[in-house]
Amino acid sequence: MKKIFKKRVLLPILALVLLIAGSSFRGDFFEIAKQIEIFTTLFKELNMNYVDETNPAELMDTAIKNMLEELDPYTKYLNEQDVESFKINNAGEYSGIGAMVKTYEDKIVIVEPYQGYPADKAGLKAGDQIIKIGDISITDIKEDANELLKGANNTSVDITYTRQGETKSTTVIRESIEVDAVPYYKMINDNTGYIVLAKFNKKATEQTKEALIDLKNEGATKIILDLRDNPGGLLSEAINVTNLFIPKGELVVTTKSKVKKFNREYKTSKQPVDTQIPLVVLVNGRSASASEIVSGSLQDLDRAVIVGARSFGKGLVQRPLKLTYGTQLKVTISRYYTASGRCIQSLDYWNRDENGNAVRNTRFKDFTTRNGRKVQDGGGVLPDIEIASAKTNTLTKALLSDQVIFDYATQFYYDNKVESVSEFSLSDSDYNSFKNFVSKSDFNFETKAEKALKEAMSGEDSSLYGNTVKDQYKNLLLEMDKSKLMALDKYKNEILKNLEDEILKRFFYREGLYDYHLQNDEAIMTATGLLKDESKYKGILE
Repeated sequence: MKKIFKKRVLLPILALVLLIAGSSFRGDFFEIAKQIEIFTTLFKELNMNYVDETNPAELMDTAIKNMLEELDPYTKYLNEQDVESFKINNAGEYSGIGAMVKTYEDKIVIVEPYQGYPADKAGLKAGDQIIKIGDISITDIKEDANELLKGANNTSVDITYTRQGETKSTTVIRESIEVDAVPYYKMINDNTGYIVLAKFNKKATEQTKEALIDLKNEGATKIILDLRDNPGGLLSEAINVTNLFIPKGELVVTTKSKVKKFNREYKTSKQPVDTQIPLVVLVNGRSASASEIVSGSLQDLDRAVIVGARSFGKGLVQRPLKLTYGTQLKVTISRYYTASGRCIQSLDYWNRDENGNAVRNTRFKDFTTRNGRKVQDGGGVLPDIEIASAKTNTLTKALLSDQVIFDYATQFYYDNKVESVSEFSLSDSDYNSFKNFVSKSDFNFETKAEKALKEAMSGEDSSLYGNTVKDQYKNLLLEMDKSKLMALDKYKNEILKNLEDEILKRFFYREGLYDYHLQNDEAIMTATGLLKDESKYKGILE
């Protein structure tokens, strides 16, 4: 009996000792255990004694989300539904209606129906606002309503929506949806191939390799790889895509973490497709994560010329960790460093300004590529050749995030006819129409200067200012508003680019948009011209 007792006591103690000894945070173990105990006690007492009925699940969900908000935006709690969506996103296929949608509080908006898929066949268009799925009103659903659009193949779903103020309904037959990593590739001219790599899901390497080989068979002796607007994805796919253009055994990326097992060097492990073909990679401010591993390391190894605008600057690696009841924690475990040893993370989430916003890195360290060219860390991948129209600015970002460009494109689609991609162009009259649309909309873009001014005038000391100062304050705000409208002209090229892209998708889907880019996109034309000039191309890399 004594032996059994000793065994029962010693095993938990031994397990606890091993846990503490093996933990990377063993110095903080007592503090962590203490805080967990405090929280558990608080949570129990709150739910037992609060004057009204509480919802423990909602309280816990709020507590977890608020806790993680103090870290970075990529560390997230995934419930069972989120875990499934995460798997689907990486797999590149799911069963549903075949449309990109955005959820608001009381509606779901069709952002883009995929050509030839159920939503498109049922007549749904970008800009349609779904208000009812089956017998369920969107306003009655607290969770992600778009989950109701998913379902088994060959099952039907009735959708009620509004379009241009008119309520309509349709029935959509769900089917298997393929999410291509490479939605488009084509020859630009007799010897230059163009590949769009839109995301790094499990199909990325396979489809990029297939596109590369097909284009070479069609006569391509030069390649443009377009990573613009690619938000990233799987680290393994980024390494394997890079491997298509560089030899086996090359260091692509290094990850560094406080947990030793996550400190790794990732080298290419397969035979490449072509290590010599001249290569240009396109990036912009929405190229992130895996896109930056590929573009950054190809730049570091002097294997490609980078063209476009400075990339997003996400140098953090996430990993899903399993929790109980089918949930997961997607947590930032390390920083990654490209082949030259630079980390391109641009925002410091652990040092914030007085408003709680992450501080943008402004101090860059110099690194060198294999050939000795200077590159820098800390602010995304800076292209070798910058394209002005590809750059982002706060006004354009606000117009996109507030759906102003999207909403104007919807109106344009129903007010105009465009017969072919080759005939499409936005006139000065169209742009003036857009500016008028902005001025009449609810768009309220507040600059940092305006925020600071409003805070100063609404603070405790505002009573010290006389009427003259207050009148000048009002006039200054009015002048700022006028200047913002003038900024629509200052950033006309950047805004026009986004307007054209959104409108073209309405009339000709993604394929039509890419066809238009081949002949009209400034970055593609610059890349094509560079590849024609062999001495200039080599001169940049050497």
